[in-house]
Amino acid sequence: MQTQLPKDLLATETGQTADKILRSCVHCGFCLSACPTYGLLGDELDSPRGRIYLIKSVLEGNEVTTDTLSHLDRCLTCRSCETTCPSGVEYGHLLDIGREMAEEKGNRSLWQKVARFTIRKSLTTPWFFNLTIKAMPFLRHSKAVQFTVDELTLKQNLQDQADAMKSSVLLISGCVQPALAPNINQSSIKVLNRLGLNVLETPQEQCCGAVDHHLSGSDDAIKKVKANIDAWIHYLDQGAQAIISNASGCGVMIKDYAHLLREDSEYAEKAKRVAEHTFDIAEFLSKQDLSLFTNYKNQKVTFHSPCTLQHGQKLPGLVEDLLRRLGYRISHVTDSHLCCGSAGTYSIFQPKLSKQLRDNKLKNLQESNPPIIVTANIGCLMHLQKGTKTPVKHWIELLTNDS
Repeated sequence: MQTQLPKDLLATETGQTADKILRSCVHCGFCLSACPTYGLLGDELDSPRGRIYLIKSVLEGNEVTTDTLSHLDRCLTCRSCETTCPSGVEYGHLLDIGREMAEEKGNRSLWQKVARFTIRKSLTTPWFFNLTIKAMPFLRHSKAVQFTVDELTLKQNLQDQADAMKSSVLLISGCVQPALAPNINQSSIKVLNRLGLNVLETPQEQCCGAVDHHLSGSDDAIKKVKANIDAWIHYLDQGAQAIISNASGCGVMIKDYAHLLREDSEYAEKAKRVAEHTFDIAEFLSKQDLSLFTNYKNQKVTFHSPCTLQHGQKLPGLVEDLLRRLGYRISHVTDSHLCCGSAGTYSIFQPKLSKQLRDNKLKNLQESNPPIIVTANIGCLMHLQKGTKTPVKHWIELLTNDS
């Protein structure tokens, strides 16, 4: 793709990155068939290729209209197009650059600005979010699971052992997960403890920054990212084995810290180190001896693979293979590469499109009449459960109960 970016923009790392990504696009159109919004709307500007043209226009200094913002807002950031693209276009990184510049140049309405600010602050302020869930408990997906006496004893023994830090992992608790579905973190701790690992859980305040990053709060996102790096690098310095995320949306954000801070002389290397030590819990467990958790009942489950896992972290089929190794029967899912419509706060700001995508996804997930649907991200889990009576859980819960 030919570009004519202004010289002052090209003189920056951001401009050079954008120019390189734009030039890697060869207009082939493979991305159209992989794009959920193009599939629903049939509008070229609601496809990756169309949005790339819009971003190119913004970067070249042309007017940013309300239509431009709308088409960019309607992108799910699912990155299915990246998986499909034969040219390796880094669409996600280009979208981040384009959205930030469009936000600066565009004329977003006051009510949209207020709504976006309110939502991102509400979700990333633990005391407020927890109070909201306490006042409206029907929003909660599930309660915390109970530890048995034996499990509590094991947990304490792992904490007390002389080399506790060297057999430790840092578990990212998440900003909304502890309130909405605390059982996920508790199940993760149970599994990791049984493998002989001491689990250090991050406080809820240490949000990964994804919500801010995707809702016009880039400055707040960078502040959170740097604060997290300062806190987590301390554990790595003391010998912690890994940083583990059981929410794929958080995982993909943390793994992108190195890219976000690539120009920061103080944080670039530290960000790279944190990113390199971050693993999705399935990614980490796939390298462990999981014979303790073998399922001898040949239980049938359907797995919904979050976009942030299969496209963002480039880990397609990982959970499915792991569960098969443990004895579960994994049902085939038609169009498993397509987004469920959750996409962080997308279901709040684009409810009609989000519901359409959810309905399509649930139709495919329930095609084999599974007794349970499992996934790997809190957002997908909450979103899907709203549309079905079939239980939707995090796959890690399978390893700690007989559900």
